[in-house]
Amino acid sequence: MNRRNFIKQSAFTTAGTMLIPHFLKAYETQTLGKLPASNGKILVVVQLSGGNDGLNTVVPYRNDIYYRERPTIAIRPEKVLQLNDEIGLHPAMTPLKALYDEGLLTVINNVGYPNPDRSHFRSMDIWQTASDSDKYLRTGWVGRYLDAACAGKTQQPFRTIEVDDTLSLALKGNELNGLAVMDPKKLYNQTRSSFVTGLNKEKHSTTGAHEPESVAYLYKTLAETVSSAEYVYEKASRSGKYIGTAPAYATLTTYPNHELGHRLKTVSQLIQSDVDTSVYYVSISGFDTHINQPGQQDRLLGQYAEAVGAFMADLKAAGRQNDVLLMTFSEFGRRVKQNASNGTDHGTANNVFLIGGGLPSRRVLNEAPNLTKLTDGDLTYSVDFRQIYATLLHDYLGADDVAILGRKFDGVKIV
Repeated sequence: MNRRNFIKQSAFTTAGTMLIPHFLKAYETQTLGKLPASNGKILVVVQLSGGNDGLNTVVPYRNDIYYRERPTIAIRPEKVLQLNDEIGLHPAMTPLKALYDEGLLTVINNVGYPNPDRSHFRSMDIWQTASDSDKYLRTGWVGRYLDAACAGKTQQPFRTIEVDDTLSLALKGNELNGLAVMDPKKLYNQTRSSFVTGLNKEKHSTTGAHEPESVAYLYKTLAETVSSAEYVYEKASRSGKYIGTAPAYATLTTYPNHELGHRLKTVSQLIQSDVDTSVYYVSISGFDTHINQPGQQDRLLGQYAEAVGAFMADLKAAGRQNDVLLMTFSEFGRRVKQNASNGTDHGTANNVFLIGGGLPSRRVLNEAPNLTKLTDGDLTYSVDFRQIYATLLHDYLGADDVAILGRKFDGVKIV
């Protein structure tokens, strides 16, 4: 196969074909060698895509304005799972309330950023890159963390893994990209296909002296991905905790049979196989609730809560609950006033959840949303999301938050 066909093949790969080399930039080594040590802490990011309605997730059940502005979609006080005298959780989130009662959940209210953007794509880019709203970055905050973690060391894209078929901007760095994988065994087998091995043979049979830069990059990406896939698969195989097709990974925890349940189960399997990954990234979509919000949000929040509940129970049974911190965010909240379609439109500030991780205290970290001081009908943020990132990077993962985020952000008192 010539180089032109290689580029053509690489461009059209999708889930279930090869290995999507155009976004899996990693490293080229013959052996992995000794891995640089991490501090043993693991961050799992759960993204609620579409703009989850934070006011119906963390409900201000004592606030008359909330009920006045949402006459048909507000959560009635008697149904709210109370956290304190002001706010409580949506009734579909009973497993999350149980985690709060165990001292494992911290709720951060009013999280946003200056000059917010109500576009899904732009606001998600801002959250994933940790940029100002008027700046456009090509790298993500997790990707830059990966660059820093591997600087001057053996390059290891599996230090950050997204359980998906494609890689989010959040995990793309300047030097390295994270690894996107749904099924480690499937990815491993794909890297052993005749197409891939043929490309490797062609690469080694040519000098590459006059290779176009784009082709050299693709060959390097291919070799790096093969190495990463082999490492993840063999790590799981040696541990006896096989991931993928039968024999199934043995766990006493029953995960819910839906997308987020499957993905968090994969994360738990990788953690318990001692894969040297510091950040995992997963997402669930469908939160853009302009029309008939109650039923859709009930279902999605229920799926989120039961999946997270199973995940934390699995970690607890394995003795890993204090090693793993789960953060949940959405790109923006919804407007305070419901619309004419029994739903809500794009808003700004929202809530963030932190669960597990062995943090010293669990609580509602800050004040409930102030519905008397809105900004153009939206909640006014009081916590910049990058303050949370800075704390997680510096205090939890032990990384240089200023270098990764580009400037100093005052942390929040969570660690």
